[in-house]
Amino acid sequence: MSLKFERRNLPLLMLQAREGLLSRFRPALQAAGLTEQQWRVLRVLSELGTQEPKDLMKLCRISSSSIAGVLARMEDIGLVEKLRLPHDQRRVHVSISSLGLKVARTLAPKIAKAYKEMEDELGKEFTEQLYQVLTHVIETCPSEIS
Repeated sequence: MSLKFERRNLPLLMLQAREGLLSRFRPALQAAGLTEQQWRVLRVLSELGTQEPKDLMKLCRISSSSIAGVLARMEDIGLVEKLRLPHDQRRVHVSISSLGLKVARTLAPKIAKAYKEMEDELGKEFTEQLYQVLTHVIETCPSEIS
């Protein structure tokens, strides 16, 4: 028995597109010894500065069940530093360490090269349209990570 759906599976298509795009970045991340989640954290901290874990969870799209482990591993290898807030010991600020910044600076040109290759293949105009469309989807269909 076969079931015919009215529309194509958009979430699946987006996952397939994500995998295709990420395949361009994975070799550089693997060479640096980073996971995709660790890179997202380093990039956010290097661009936005110190954050609380709950904010990193949202900004990096890392689930609440994973963020503590990701940050603990990153702290263990010296990529981030955690500081408990003196007025509230339950709260922590996470910042990029000097090693983390060095790794991010080393990786940035490789990531930029992957973006350039992607843009060359897809076309500059299409790439800009893709950014606009995805931004529209994100703003129109917000999701909470948990």
